[in-house]
Amino acid sequence: MTLTGELLIGRRSVRGGAGVFQAINPATGERLAPDFGSATREALEQACALAAAAFDEYRSTPLATRARLLESIAEHILGTGDE
Repeated sequence: MTLTGELLIGRRSVRGGAGVFQAINPATGERLAPDFGSATREALEQACALAAAAFDEYRSTPLATRARLLESIAEHILGTGDE
């Protein structure tokens, strides 16, 4: 997985339109790539609306299924390596 600095909203990758910010390694102060796009108010409202709509289905999902989902997400994050 390559980090692109894009927002993930409704299964889409979109570039934030409200400026950019840079991730920084707190231990060294080193700037990390890439620049991340900041969300516009509209993008933030869309993301929140989609999350609210998905919550009821997620809440009714068995705990074991939720745990597998979170473990899968963690594996993918760790799979990015040093990046």
